[in-house]
Amino acid sequence: MAKTEEAQKSGFNPNEFAKETKEELDKVVWPSRQQLIGESVSVILMVTLSATTIYFVDQLFHWAQVKVFG
Repeated sequence: MAKTEEAQKSGFNPNEFAKETKEELDKVVWPSRQQLIGESVSVILMVTLSATTIYFVDQLFHWAQVKVFG
């Protein structure tokens, strides 16, 4: 209960927030440039493949709908 009261009394301190944010960002392990490029290319390829697949399935259903309901 004391911690809760202490937290409520202290309020928001922008300087403390900035300091804690910087400390947390220092803990982050950032990817290398090569890893970042490789993973970005993989994501772009998968999104393109997924979009193309969805497009062709949509066209197939459109073709079938035209044949059935003509």
